[in-house]
Amino acid sequence: MKYTEAKEELIQAWGNLGYSWGLNKTMAQIHALLMISPKPLSTEDIMDELSISRGNANMNIRALLDWGIISRISIAGERKEYFKSEKDIWALARQVAKERRKRELEPILKVLREVNDVQADGTEEAKEFKKVVKELKNFAEKSDGLLETFIKAEESWFWNNLLKLMK
Repeated sequence: MKYTEAKEELIQAWGNLGYSWGLNKTMAQIHALLMISPKPLSTEDIMDELSISRGNANMNIRALLDWGIISRISIAGERKEYFKSEKDIWALARQVAKERRKRELEPILKVLREVNDVQADGTEEAKEFKKVVKELKNFAEKSDGLLETFIKAEESWFWNNLLKLMK
């Protein structure tokens, strides 16, 4: 497989994978392009490479900046903004986990904690509601603790402990 074919294949696959992480396809494709680029790219470079509009590029670059997985770079003598991706895959995975925790897990945990205090009125529905909410809350809190550990973990610590669990 030639480099250009392999590059296109990776960008497309990363776009599909990004969707599973809660990113839209174009956002993930821009991220893949920046990850494999040996130098920072401008918005125009990204637009040309992926054949996307300026609006689409700008919107997705802003979103990637918000997620904290790319950064803005200034190049001396250049007026254009340039962007680069985090290339450390471990740091990238932790940042994505941190963002997903903030966007998905923390809001539902807040709701579960609020509705957990509902006063049961003695009906079967209220009893079932309290039971299910309690189980969901316990699961979400354990998941939150696991994510917290992952986010704070060093790569070697994580893999060593995972291998111990697998033995």
